[in-house]
Amino acid sequence: MLRTFLVIVIGFLPSLFSLWVIRKNYLRTRLRMRQAAMNFSVVRRPQNIRQLEGDRYYLEGVGYLVGDISCKFNARSGYIRCAVNPNGPCQGCRYYEPRELADSEHKI
Repeated sequence: MLRTFLVIVIGFLPSLFSLWVIRKNYLRTRLRMRQAAMNFSVVRRPQNIRQLEGDRYYLEGVGYLVGDISCKFNARSGYIRCAVNPNGPCQGCRYYEPRELADSEHKI
């Protein structure tokens, strides 16, 4: 009887040890994920957001725009100026090209 009990206990030992290791790793991983989430929210600061230099304005029916909308490359957006010079400034930009008016396109 004792021998049978000893064989059963020895048979279950690897399984119990494996369950203990899995549980220990699970708790350690959970703790690390919690710490990483807490550190991420503390360290993460909006780095790309900066104050606009004053070339943001409101256009009725369109909304807020940034930059010179007479330029061909202007994005007509409140967040980005243009494709070639997104950070600006528009004054003195070497990529400036005046936009063609819609009326001049239809004239022969």
